[in-house]
Amino acid sequence: MQKFKLPKLRNLWFERLMAIIATLNLVLVLIDLSYVPWRDFYLKRLPQITKIYDPIKGIEPHRDTKKYLETVAALETQVTETGLKSPETQIKFEELRRLSNEMIDSNPFTGAGKSGTLEKIKNRMRFRIGEESAKSAFNTFWSQSYLSERGWNQEIRFFNQQIAPWIATNYYRKIGENGELVDNFWIIDLPFIVIFALELLGRSIYIKRQHPYLSWLETILWRWYDLFLLLPLWRWLRVVPVLVRLDQAQLINLYVVRKQIHQGIVANFAEEITEIVVVRVINQIQGSIQRGEITRWLLQPENTRPYIDINNVNEVEAIATLFIQTIINQVLPKIQPEINAILQHNIETAFQQIPVYRQLLILPGVEKTQSQLSEQLSNQITTNLYSAVLNAVKDPVSAKLSKQLVDKFSTELAEGIKKKHVLTEIQSLIIDFLEEIKINYIQRLSQEDIEQIIEQTRKMRSPTKPSPSSISALVNKIQK
Repeated sequence: MQKFKLPKLRNLWFERLMAIIATLNLVLVLIDLSYVPWRDFYLKRLPQITKIYDPIKGIEPHRDTKKYLETVAALETQVTETGLKSPETQIKFEELRRLSNEMIDSNPFTGAGKSGTLEKIKNRMRFRIGEESAKSAFNTFWSQSYLSERGWNQEIRFFNQQIAPWIATNYYRKIGENGELVDNFWIIDLPFIVIFALELLGRSIYIKRQHPYLSWLETILWRWYDLFLLLPLWRWLRVVPVLVRLDQAQLINLYVVRKQIHQGIVANFAEEITEIVVVRVINQIQGSIQRGEITRWLLQPENTRPYIDINNVNEVEAIATLFIQTIINQVLPKIQPEINAILQHNIETAFQQIPVYRQLLILPGVEKTQSQLSEQLSNQITTNLYSAVLNAVKDPVSAKLSKQLVDKFSTELAEGIKKKHVLTEIQSLIIDFLEEIKINYIQRLSQEDIEQIIEQTRKMRSPTKPSPSSISALVNKIQK
């Protein structure tokens, strides 16, 4: 037992290892795809990530907004050393007012697509100062009189909490020599691509050995979803092989998801495919009738028709013979009492329509005699008819005469159909009939609840354990 379980166990652990590696790669891909749109979140919540990942995306602080924040930091240091009223502090105020005006005029946030951030900064400063002009609000804020009146510590705390973090979100992204934005994620992604490429190569060699009749292209496409792991573009498609691998490694169960996907695909295409098949079959039949192929085949002698016989038996004739024998030997004897009753009733009705007979009914015993006579006649008629039919089937002469009758009927029918107006009328009626079937049946088919059909199919396929009572009932039914 160990010899058979060990390879399976090793294979499962290998699948789980590769699934975990693929999942890790997918996580890195998702972080890379979301990094630029979510950089503000990373900067506020996880600033360590921005220090590591900014160089990968070619991101560096914008020199204008960086200089602005550095000047604010220098102002804080100057106020701590010399106070608000010192000449050195006034120089810092003037520089900040100039930088504020330049920031509003040049809008350094445009390059990063963050013009809305600048508007948010301007609105907060306007609301804080109570002025409609953003420039006037900044000029007022960076003044010795305002900060002395409102309190330096309170106002600088407001700036550091409400304004500075939004200014810090601005950045400049480098452009490479190819004219595209710098993106060095391929350095991180390349080792994973190499691993997945080697794995795909190994799997392809293994599959080729197991199925040597496959071409190399078919062998690689055996695991087509793994090709998404090798694409340097559209990396988000790697979610497909990752989910498949996690399911194969038994780390997650995607049975419900796969079932819903299959049902969705069937529901979307079942109606169209069925309509196409039915309409195509009807069109082929109509085309054959219009070209006269079916008519020519029917009018040909039976021995000259192009037909492939696999068992040297005329199935139609055999079925007809079996059907007739079943009726004669099993059905007619059982329904003979009912036939007798019908004949007896008709005989009695015929007697009653005779005027002389109605007068004879006045005599005693005549009505009873008539009933007995009717019963004997009906029994005699049915018995004679049944015997005649049975003898006709068993008698080779009767069988030959019946065959001649059928052949003569077929020949005369074919000759009648060969008449041009009859043949044309029949073809036209059949074509119109098929067209009506196409319209009415396909319309009803389109209105059919495909979801209900899928549900019924799923119930049929779902494994159900029969109860003991149902099993015993089935056994008794079979025995009977």
